[in-house]
Amino acid sequence: MLTAADWSAIRLTAELAATTTVLLLLVGTPMAWWLARTRSRAKPVMAALVAMPLVLPPTVIGFYLLLLMGPQGPVGQFTQALGLGRLPFTFAGLVVASVIYSLPFVVQPLQQAFEAIPERTLEAAATLRAGPLDRFFTVAVPLARPGFVTASVLGFAHTVGEFGVVLMIGGNIPGETRVLSVAIYDHVEATEFADAHRLAAGMVVFALVVLVTLYMVNRPPRDTGTPP
Repeated sequence: MLTAADWSAIRLTAELAATTTVLLLLVGTPMAWWLARTRSRAKPVMAALVAMPLVLPPTVIGFYLLLLMGPQGPVGQFTQALGLGRLPFTFAGLVVASVIYSLPFVVQPLQQAFEAIPERTLEAAATLRAGPLDRFFTVAVPLARPGFVTASVLGFAHTVGEFGVVLMIGGNIPGETRVLSVAIYDHVEATEFADAHRLAAGMVVFALVVLVTLYMVNRPPRDTGTPP
């Protein structure tokens, strides 16, 4: 049976993943729209910065986030000046780290969805006197709905599976920063393999459901037309 500490880790992981996904959609949508539509020479640089968490080790990201958010870092000094305290080893710090680490898993699907929208569709809306914001919310967003679904699922799932970044930024504080991946690590370290297996098996099932959902969402529609 799962312990109270395990259920607390599951609850905290769900809260972290949900909060991170909402923030990623708010932050990632304008970024993806800009990357999809811009012709700026800065686009390759911005795209590379967004994609960096895909190639950097989580410990590298966690290390630099600790420097930035620590008491001597610019972010840490700013949050302390605002009376918010320090972000490392807090739930808020986990959210910041998760948003940065999962950013490409939201931005890239949205960018691909926006790029797939025919230019003539947006031009037709413009001829009907639809402004830029109107074209975005009434034309682009509905057409990019599959991309939003994919981005939401990937952002949530990737946050659930984080380990290195959350361990470095949040540590292992029960009820505050001890997420599911860290709980599994604790059970393995304590040779409590049965408990680790229960949590790990749940993660495997979760990952399978996520992948099946993505394949179903992105499955091309069947051609129901009859041959001549």
